[in-house]
Formats: sequence, structure tokens, C-alpha cells
Amino acid sequence: MTEKTYIDAIHDALWEEMEQRDAMIVLGEDIQEGGVFRATDGLLARFGPARVLDTPLAESSIVGVAIGMATNGCLPVAEIQFADFAYPAFNQLISEAAKWRYRSDGGYGCPIVVRMPYGAGIRGALYHSQSIEALLAHVPGLKVVAPSSPADAKALLKAAIADPDPVVYFEHKKAYRMLKEDLDGDAPVRIGAAALRRTGDDITVISYGLMAHECLEAARELAADRAVDATVLDLRTLAPLDRGAILDAARRTGKVLIVHEDNLTGGIGAEVAALIAEHAFDALDAPIRRLASPDVPAMPFNAGMEEYCLPSREKIAQAMRELAAY
Repeated sequence: MTEKTYIDAIHDALWEEMEQRDAMIVLGEDIQEGGVFRATDGLLARFGPARVLDTPLAESSIVGVAIGMATNGCLPVAEIQFADFAYPAFNQLISEAAKWRYRSDGGYGCPIVVRMPYGAGIRGALYHSQSIEALLAHVPGLKVVAPSSPADAKALLKAAIADPDPVVYFEHKKAYRMLKEDLDGDAPVRIGAAALRRTGDDITVISYGLMAHECLEAARELAADRAVDATVLDLRTLAPLDRGAILDAARRTGKVLIVHEDNLTGGIGAEVAALIAEHAFDALDAPIRRLASPDVPAMPFNAGMEEYCLPSREKIAQAMRELAAY
């Protein structure tokens, strides 16, 4: 086994897929030098400038060029340097890539992957800390994934590259070097499949990305203290949601806490809560609870304010205690 960080796993997935797929091209800002987070380190020397393309600082053109490549036999993986910068590309993503299969009556796919580093916790402040996944998970035609571990980061990126339709791949910046894991081979992960990380009888906690890791750690701590025995479900894919896994997890305990870093209003948690309320209401023993960031326009730079805004292991554990005692 080899210990890999979250960013190592992403790098290795890109490298291995480029070795296997001659049609695969990576593109983005400064990626020939490895990119801001070093995800593409060494790719230029190995695969050359025809397959590792530096782009202008123009996100609409990055995604637009990727769509053009995909419609001409290439397999482009585009990097948006920070998810906050993606808004100029929304027209290409939503009006073009997401509609490609529908508008062709199923005749054509648009096999692009758009990698987006997202999330706070690194004092990136305005324009470098946003969580925008709910905006894109709302769009039919786009698949949206958000891995919570190095193993899933590698497996889901490989699955995204193999997918014949557009996939937005959210990778949490704080997770890059924080999360480490021994990786032994490549266990495949299907897009659209949630992961049951822990089973317990008191409450169910549902999350994704870095927050899924924090929820699992909080659950382990509370179990060690014999305080709360929690089921933890990691969504992994935000579009399409694994409806069966969500409903099964909710029915297991009858008490549900949904945790995400994105703003509370209109976040993924709202959709998950609505799904449970509509299809598993008779199994509930308490109101569904959500823990998320407050509805503020941007993440503060001040360390204390950033900490105040973000869900944390301590806040999650407290919410779990309160729900279990309901």
C-alpha cells in the first residue's frame, strides 16, 4: 500500500488516464507549470504541450474550447482554478454542455470533465472560498461529484473521465494535503452511488466532500464516548443523488442531520430533506435538521469570522447530540 494525499490521488488519476487515453487533453490556467495546487505537476514533461494546454484567464473559453474538443473526438479535462471563477463559464456549461445529448435526441454526448477546487478553511476569502455545487447540481444534463477521501477522489475522477456526458468534479481545497490514505489498487466507484461510511442506531448524518470526513470523525468521537451511535452517509455524487441510499439511511434511525459547507438556503441539504420528507416521512421521529454555513455573500478573510461561518467537527458533534436527545 502507498499513502497518498487527496491531491496526489487527483494527480495520479490524471496521469494514469492520460497514459491510457491518447485522446485525453488537460487544459486550464497555468497547468503547464503544475497549476496553483500542483495537480498537473509533471504532465507537461510527460505528455507535451499538445495535450497539456495553458489557457488565457477566460473561463468561458476554457469550457467552450473543451466542448469543441469533445465534439471532435477528444476527451478534455478542464481545470477552473477556483470554483469562484466559474460563473463566466455557466453559459457554456448550462446552455451548451448540459443540453448536448438532449438537443441531439440522444445522438451525441459531450464527454468533458470540469474540475473545480471549492470550499473554505484556507483563508482564501472573497473569490477563493465559495461552494457553488448546488447551483450546478440543479441543472439536468450535468453530473456533479464531490469526493471526500483520496480513494474516492481518484476513483470518481477516473469515472468522470470515462463518462460520455459532462461531469463537474468538485475537489475541496482544504482536503488536498489534509486527507491521506493508503491506496491499494483502484477500486472503481460508480457515479451516482453514495457510500455508507458508518452504521449506528441513534441518528443518521448525511454529507459529502470534506464535511463527510468531518461528520465521520465526529461520529467516531461520540461513539467512543458512548454518547451517540450515528449512521454516516457520504453522498459522493450530488447529481444524480442516490435516492435509495438516502431513504434507507433515513429510515434506519428516523432522525436525520444533513451537513454541508455551502450556504443553508437552497443548498444540497434542502433537496435531500425534501426527498426524505416526501418519501420517508412516516419513518421520522424528529424534524430533519440541517447544519450549513450562514447565508452570507462571501466567506470572510478574518480567521475568527471564517471559523464562525464554517461547520466544524465540534459544531457537528453538538448538532448530533441535540438531535439524538430530541
